[in-house]
Amino acid sequence: MRAIINIALKQGVLDSAGKATHHTLDTIGFKDIVKDVRVGKQIIMELTSTSQDEAKKEVTSMCEQLLANTVIEDYDITIEE
Repeated sequence: MRAIINIALKQGVLDSAGKATHHTLDTIGFKDIVKDVRVGKQIIMELTSTSQDEAKKEVTSMCEQLLANTVIEDYDITIEE
């Protein structure tokens, strides 16, 4: 079973990497194409769980305890067979 975790800064939290990326895209000719950029991280892990519900519960616990700073970051979990 595979877990895919996408972590990004919450709306309202300054995303300096996103701002820098947006500025660079503007500079190299994509000014009128890109409205905003948010930069996050993705974690992909292979799990030994056999139940999707159990896997989601375990990965949620991992996110809450270590993988995400829940004060400033949101996370989304997808579990694949």
